[in-house]
Formats: sequence, C-alpha cells, structure tokens
Amino acid sequence: MVNGIIIIPTFNEIENIERIIRNVFSQRRKFHILVVDDNSPDGTATRVRTLQAEFPERLFLEERVGKQGLGTAYIHGFKWTLQRDYEYIFEMDADFSHNPNDLVRLYNACKRDGADVSIGSRYITGVNVINWPMNRVLMSWLASRYVRFVTGMDVQDTTAGFVCYKRKVLERINLNKIQFVGYAFQIEMKFKAHLHNFKILEVPVIFTDRTRGTSKMSGSIISEAVFGVIKMKLKSLFNRKKV
Repeated sequence: MVNGIIIIPTFNEIENIERIIRNVFSQRRKFHILVVDDNSPDGTATRVRTLQAEFPERLFLEERVGKQGLGTAYIHGFKWTLQRDYEYIFEMDADFSHNPNDLVRLYNACKRDGADVSIGSRYITGVNVINWPMNRVLMSWLASRYVRFVTGMDVQDTTAGFVCYKRKVLERINLNKIQFVGYAFQIEMKFKAHLHNFKILEVPVIFTDRTRGTSKMSGSIISEAVFGVIKMKLKSLFNRKKV
C-alpha cells in the first residue's frame, strides 16, 4: 500500500511537469502525486490530465481558479491528502530544483529516524546550491540566519521548500490559520511545527536552480518573509495555544 504522496504546485510548468512526474514514478519507492495547478495558461493541467490515463489511481490533479499563491496551493493539497489515508505528505517543486532521488531520504528520516518533519536542507553541510548567482545564495543564506535568530528554531534552512510531513503534524497545525501565501509559508509551517515540539530533522541535499521555465520569486515575496517573521514570532508569544 502506498503511504506517501508528493504535492506539486504548478503555474506555467509545461516544460517540466511531465518529466518530474515520470521521474517520481520511476523511483524505487512508490509514491502518489497530487498536482495543484493555478489555472496555468500554458496547458500544464491539460498535460497532467493526459498523463492520468497512463497513471490511474497514482496521479491526481486539483485545478484552482487563478493564481492564488504557493502557500494556499499547499494548504489546498494538505486538506485534500488529509481526507485520504496518506501517512507521509511531501512538498516538492516541479522544476527539478528538488531532486526526486532524494525523496526516499526524506521518507526514511521520518519513517526510520523518528522525524516528524524532514527537510531537504541546502545549508546543513555548508552551502549546496547550483546555478544561483552569488547575491541570491547570500540572500537566501542570510534569510535563514535571520529567521533562526528571530524564531529560535534550530533549523539551518528555514526557507526550504522540499519537505516531508508526517500526517499527525498537518492534523495538529491549524491550517486555516496559516497567514502567508508566498515563500514565507515555508517558514511559518516549520515554525508552527517547532511550537508544537515536533521533531524536525534536516537531510542534506543539493539544490539546483531551474533550467526550464520561469522563477516565481518576486520582491513582494521577499518582503513578506522579512517583515512577516517578526510579526509571526510576536503573535506566537501571545497566542501559542492557537497555532
């Protein structure tokens, strides 16, 4: 019985989606995939529907109206998976910045090593990033240091988006209270797992920037992360029981 599912949010990933789906399904350990597509005008969802005929009962698609943000896509996916019997729920990008070969390592960190949350970490053993300009590497690394300082989390890669959650973590966190919609969503989810005293383990991975398609990073996303973290920390001091 397959007990793990990969949530892949998409917006205009027609150049990557079929390759990433086939790669995941070629792994030795079997996983299901849920694609959450935000009405991609490039036909991403259409390609997924075509592949569903080839991978019945393994590949699932949820289509949303309009581009609503990474965080809400994952929340949508989490709620969908919690209505089913999956024990291990993964976040992964469609663009191969997260290597599907590392899925089993994240899985084993939870299944065998006792983690409640396992993170594919770029910074646990130095800086393992390929094809990023130095200014972006520095910005990402400093952002994680900043988040660690503000929140007190013992996590080196606080902004990582390659994550495995045990079911009980997502059941415990109040998903309706998640406030961030951009990449700061990744920080908030880790912080709330931290507040609930779940065990978080980082697994070293090599992050490779996309070679196809367009990055979704923007100034507003960075601003949300920088200024939202302090607000999130202060709010937690007064509303810890509501996380």
